[in-house]
Amino acid sequence: MSNIIEITDFEAPELDIYARLTEVQLLRLYEPDLGLFIAESPKVIERALDAGYVPVSILVERKHIETQARDIINRCGEIPVYTADFDVLTKLTGFQLTRGMLCAMRRLQLPSIEDVCAGARRIAILENVVNPTNVGAIFRSAAALNMDAVLLTPACSNPLYRRSLRVSMGTVFQVPWTYFGTDSAEWPQPGMKLLQTMGFKTAAMALSDNSISIDDPKLISEEKLAIVLGTEGDGLASCTISDCDYTVRIPMSHGVDSLNVAAASAVAFWQLGCR
Repeated sequence: MSNIIEITDFEAPELDIYARLTEVQLLRLYEPDLGLFIAESPKVIERALDAGYVPVSILVERKHIETQARDIINRCGEIPVYTADFDVLTKLTGFQLTRGMLCAMRRLQLPSIEDVCAGARRIAILENVVNPTNVGAIFRSAAALNMDAVLLTPACSNPLYRRSLRVSMGTVFQVPWTYFGTDSAEWPQPGMKLLQTMGFKTAAMALSDNSISIDDPKLISEEKLAIVLGTEGDGLASCTISDCDYTVRIPMSHGVDSLNVAAASAVAFWQLGCR
């Protein structure tokens, strides 16, 4: 039997995770243990459950309890299910819930670079991509367009932030990922060297005089390829570009010099992914 709890007190501390804690506070909530994240919408929550993430509580619009939220609630056992009408939940959270449902979930321990890349032929590397919308969009393209894994530098927005999850449609739970940052995998070095020892060639997506076109046959013929994408605006660091095996450009027209990093990722993944 589900533990359905009607919201009567906006200030109840158990609702802090939905109404008053920031993404960073959720991430650090149980330090040194792993923190929480908020999954929004039934599709995203289902994919998180399928990936083994453990739910803590649910916030759901009342009318969805016996409809689109029912199967998820049944999967989650006896955790608290907080509920109220639409207007109440919007006032509580400060935004309209996507399809009327949020779920607080525990984070999992991130795997190592080696584990994420085991068996992979095409991976994406995000260097300092700070916009959560872009991170989510890149993950969605990675899942759809044949990327086997995603690696992120420490300054990247966290893929489990609510906006990233929503934009990715939960594909963050379908593509293996982890961060650089341990002593053996700092970025760009020695992380770049670690990729090389695993057999990857690296392709920096950047505009430069010595770049090659994305449709160059040499790129497609590589057995293992890491596609490296840089931060919004500034792009990749010069030291990263110099360390990569290739510098790759997407041909442009009408005087446009570049694409948004999320759009560029979709083009790169389609052209260079294993099909």
